[in-house]
Amino acid sequence: MGIIHKSQLKSPWLLHYDGSSCNGCDIEVLACLTPLYDVERFGIINTGNPKHADILLITGSVNHRNARVIKNLYDQMAEPKIVVAVGTCASTGGVFHNCYNVLGGIDQVIPVDVYVPGCAARPEAIIDGVVMGLQKLKEKTEEVAG
Repeated sequence: MGIIHKSQLKSPWLLHYDGSSCNGCDIEVLACLTPLYDVERFGIINTGNPKHADILLITGSVNHRNARVIKNLYDQMAEPKIVVAVGTCASTGGVFHNCYNVLGGIDQVIPVDVYVPGCAARPEAIIDGVVMGLQKLKEKTEEVAG
């Protein structure tokens, strides 16, 4: 049996990171894992290791303290990879945008592929965003392969 490239895998792995937020979006992300929404039906597996992740799902804004952590997580992920910014804070800094230590949205530090609106973002919107991310991951995989 040969080596299996991650582009051949049918189950994308997702890494969730909370920047600095009120945790409203985090609760909605957890709701996506419940039987009511069942994000695993798309083959998505939640992981805690960025080296295994295909999708980086981030909630909350970027501040001076977590910018390096977010960049480090992103850099540890293998190509192709997708970043999904969940909620207003991850997209623009949200209600925290004028705080002295907030840099803004995630795109101030790493490239973002999908923005999910809302405060807090609804589980349906988060799932839609992840599914859009899966399509972009497929496109990136095909670019790398071919």
